[in-house]
Amino acid sequence: MADQSDTAIRAEINTLSERYEHRGLPGLRHLISNRVDRQQPTGTSIYLLTDPLGRVIVGNINRWPKVPVQDGWLNFNLKAGDLDQPSLHPARARQFQLAGGFRLLVGQDIQELNAARLRVISALGWGVALTLVLGLAGGFFISRRMLTRIDIINDTSQRIMAGDLDRRVPVGSRGDEFDQLSNNLNHMLDQIQELLESIRQVSDNIAHDLKTPLSRLRQRLESLGDSDGLKSAQARALEQAIDEADRLLDMFNALLRIARIESESISTNMQPLALSQLATDVVELYEPLAEEKYQKLKLLVDAQSIVQADRDMLFQALANLLDNAVKYTPVGGIIEITISHHRDQPVLSVCDNGPGIAKADQDKVFRRFYRGDASRSSAGNGLGLSLVSAVTRHHGAQVSLAGNDPGLCVKLVFPKTQN
Repeated sequence: MADQSDTAIRAEINTLSERYEHRGLPGLRHLISNRVDRQQPTGTSIYLLTDPLGRVIVGNINRWPKVPVQDGWLNFNLKAGDLDQPSLHPARARQFQLAGGFRLLVGQDIQELNAARLRVISALGWGVALTLVLGLAGGFFISRRMLTRIDIINDTSQRIMAGDLDRRVPVGSRGDEFDQLSNNLNHMLDQIQELLESIRQVSDNIAHDLKTPLSRLRQRLESLGDSDGLKSAQARALEQAIDEADRLLDMFNALLRIARIESESISTNMQPLALSQLATDVVELYEPLAEEKYQKLKLLVDAQSIVQADRDMLFQALANLLDNAVKYTPVGGIIEITISHHRDQPVLSVCDNGPGIAKADQDKVFRRFYRGDASRSSAGNGLGLSLVSAVTRHHGAQVSLAGNDPGLCVKLVFPKTQN
């Protein structure tokens, strides 16, 4: 629009200069007068013709603008409107030198041009602002929707990692990328669960199938031990064979018990149970073993805690923890059993000052048959902590390991006590 205005001004100057060349000053003055009269009172064109001394000959402004000239162009303010309430309008004009020293000024009132420019800028500004608002709102909506779907997948993953292997990612009806991802994750989880179940079933079947032959073998070894005429070396070898059979039977029994707990096929008797009484009974059972190693077995009860639990299963889990503590704590060591509360949750802790477990092994010791380097030289089958983990999951509790500087702390955190 500004370029068109400048072009129109140049064209008008060419027309006027040609008139001056053909008809002289009277013809030019007559033409300018006609054009000034024709556009009154609302015209936007500006005309001014002066003599060599700067006196006005004809035009619709009364003096030459006193502003700097840039490449022949003048930008100035023009009084417009009523005489009582005049206003200043921006104007743009171009000067031209005629023969004989006469000067010609032709321009236009560009108030409407500036108003159009402001309208365009305002429209663009509002458009950009609206685009930003809609973009931010749309981005927020889409991101919240995506984060909600991702939170669902994360929540499902955490539940699966916590032991709920039957949990699956919900699949919507949209059939979008998230639903496809959920389907693929669910298929993957099905295959992983199937593989785990097959591996678990193999170990359970082996334990179940070998338990009966081992029992018969042990009975026959005992019957051989009752016979007369055995040499002392043969009797010792026979006794060692019976001990090995007992160890294998204990291992298979532990495997079957873990399998029944994890599959929840074992009947449980969930009743209110005082952790302090349970801990007292287990401590009394292991006090003689601790005294043989001159160990101090302490029971600290910071709070009375009642949990819903199967006493026999929880007794076996705590017994396994104390058995490990007594076994690995050095002579003269200290073993503490503490019952406390943390955020309204009952906590049972077993801490010792033995060699402890390396951080790299703390997540692995709950696996079946896993034994750290420090425990390979001692008796055991690597199923004690696996049974503890199965019992705690069955009770909705959590088991964790922490260093005791030196030693190890095993914490069982039970669900909040229901009033």
